[in-house]
Amino acid sequence: QVQLVESGGDLVQPGGSLRLSCAASGFTLDYYGIGWFRQVPGKEREGVACISSTESSTSYADSVKGRFTISKNMANYTIALQMNSLNPEDTAVYYCAADRLTPDNWSLCSRDLNDYDFWGQGTQVTVSS
Repeated sequence: QVQLVESGGDLVQPGGSLRLSCAASGFTLDYYGIGWFRQVPGKEREGVACISSTESSTSYADSVKGRFTISKNMANYTIALQMNSLNPEDTAVYYCAADRLTPDNWSLCSRDLNDYDFWGQGTQVTVSS
């Protein structure tokens, strides 16, 4: 059974940092690109960052570039999103998702939510003083 479980969401002050974690199980992570998305009520889910199955490429939304870093740990099958210099506009529910890739796409990743096959339940991040 495929599972993606996010953790690490919290209330943090502007300028602070958080590290989100996504625990993957029930599938072979080597064959999947992983993305982090976020959503606020009334808005479309936004692709924040992604990492390819080979970890050779990453992609970030312009709004988080230079502040967020996505990484993958194959030893414990987790994908982290390190978030620094947080601001109130980063407040959202954050989701991780898995995109089944064909071998010729293992070096790529997508921030388009329509490309993703499996989703976690989300974790709330609130940035407020």
